Amino acid sequence: MSQTPPHQTTTTRTTSRNDDALASLPEIDTVPATLTTRHAQPRRVDTVALDASDPLEDLIRRDRERTADRAAARQVRRAERRATRAGSTASATGEPGVARLIPGRGRPAGVRLDENRPSRKDSTTNTTQTAEPDEKSGLGLGMAIVLVAQLMIVLDATVVNVALPHIDTALGFGPASLSWVLNAYTLAFGGLLLLGGRLGDVLGRLRLFQVGLTLFTLASLLGGLAQTPGQLVAARAAQGVGAALAAPSVLALLTTSAKDDAARHRAFALFAAVSSGGASLGLLLGGVVTDLGSWRWTLWINVPIGLAVVALVGRHVAETPRRPGRFDVLGALLATGGAVSLVYGLVGAAEHGWTSTSTLDLLLIGLAMLAVLVRQELRQEALGRTPLVQPALLRDPRRVGALVVMPLVFGAQMSMFFLVVQILETDLGFGPLTSGLAFLPVSLSIFTMSRFAPSLVARLGAPVMVLAGTIGLALGFTVLSTYDAGAGYAPALLLPLVLIGASAGAIFMPVTSLVMAGVQPQDAGAASGMLQTAQQLGGAVGLAAVVSVYAVGAVPGEVVPGAQAAFLTSAAFASAAALAALALTVQAARRARAARAAQPDGEPTEPLEQAAA
Repeated sequence: MSQTPPHQTTTTRTTSRNDDALASLPEIDTVPATLTTRHAQPRRVDTVALDASDPLEDLIRRDRERTADRAAARQVRRAERRATRAGSTASATGEPGVARLIPGRGRPAGVRLDENRPSRKDSTTNTTQTAEPDEKSGLGLGMAIVLVAQLMIVLDATVVNVALPHIDTALGFGPASLSWVLNAYTLAFGGLLLLGGRLGDVLGRLRLFQVGLTLFTLASLLGGLAQTPGQLVAARAAQGVGAALAAPSVLALLTTSAKDDAARHRAFALFAAVSSGGASLGLLLGGVVTDLGSWRWTLWINVPIGLAVVALVGRHVAETPRRPGRFDVLGALLATGGAVSLVYGLVGAAEHGWTSTSTLDLLLIGLAMLAVLVRQELRQEALGRTPLVQPALLRDPRRVGALVVMPLVFGAQMSMFFLVVQILETDLGFGPLTSGLAFLPVSLSIFTMSRFAPSLVARLGAPVMVLAGTIGLALGFTVLSTYDAGAGYAPALLLPLVLIGASAGAIFMPVTSLVMAGVQPQDAGAASGMLQTAQQLGGAVGLAAVVSVYAVGAVPGEVVPGAQAAFLTSAAFASAAALAALALTVQAARRARAARAAQPDGEPTEPLEQAAA
């Protein structure tokens, strides 16, 4: 038998081993490290090692690299197919690129990906960055839709004021019952706000907003179709119920939808502008509609707007987290009964007298029910249950101070509309349209000040802004109290009305910010309900007090003597609000000094507005 030469034996063994390696490559998942190194050393053989410059070894090495490249490319293609099938899921969750879709594997040797082609990670990033403006615009559109609903709700408190004589002529109310066109809405709205706020937290704010606005829109349609006084009063009460369900969710949706503090402050400024300026716009709109059309359109105008808002809000506003736990039924009954009794007693005080049995009974019943409500809510909290109104919300002195300022300011502002309308129509002989236009400077000054309120709050602090606004409000009403008969609109009324509007615009946004600051998302509806309940109760108290003073000081055939005393009453409300704002400012200054004292030397101190908010 002939003996095989040594070099042939070595070549045969090496070739056989490399053939086995090449045959096994397509079946492996992970490319061996030796295959990814271009200068990998050949396997050690038992006999004579091949020279690195051997053409056969070079051929084997190149074949080995091509096989490794093909295996790696197949794995990359498989990963890309898996990522493509994942589709929107990968994009929505920010799925990493192909290199990260294969954990533990880097880019294999020999695989050249196009450096200019964006990876899936880059594509995801670019998609997010491109969609960001759309997301912001969608968020802004959602806020605008919600604020339109708030404007409708606020408008309806005053839009029928200038149409009351036409309503009386058409339906035959009579002097004693005509006021219930206004009172029915105020009673239902103010009495159910606390309940509406907590229902939104429990059932879902967007859902309750849609339900409430649908009821409000349907009631507006039926009110415009009313043929008897009873039908109109019932429709106005149903409007108030729908408004009480929807209104607390407006501020809660704005609070929870804002991404950061800057967006939240802008939302608060717009909400404040709509809430404070909407009343004067209601007088203007009511005058225009009544003068050009019919009093029925003061209600029908809500129908197309309400339907559009209900249809669009679900597309642009997301539902917010709900508050877990059982609903406090007893607390809801106590809050509703107490608030309704108080509002009912207050709206009837001007007609029946403050010392009448009916007025005193209603006020005492309301206060007693609210006192029992406090005990019930403390008990619910102690048992670990979910109260209707979180007592913890009232343990923050800043929030309590803001809730004291708000009803005093709203009471003064709402009384202004009644008094100025009396002067415009009785003393100056203005018609409904002209009277509505006379309030346009008030609305413009409110919206203008609300535009700058967020930056001023950031610079001065919320308490300082509230203090300045309440002082301006008191000064404006004091100037109005000097009005003489026949003095004219521009010389005697325009300047104080603009001052009152600008002062209100400076107050509402920071007060709203103080009330909603630090509120957990699941309690936003309850906090919003508390704020708006304070507004409605304050408006009812202020209007009842001013009307009573006006009636006592009025001279038959003259409006000015009673109005002068009533304006001083409004100035007293604003002055009391200024004292409460002063207490807030002093408290904020103390907190700021304490924060500076607690800072080590050289550390930046906390600004006053941060200590106050």
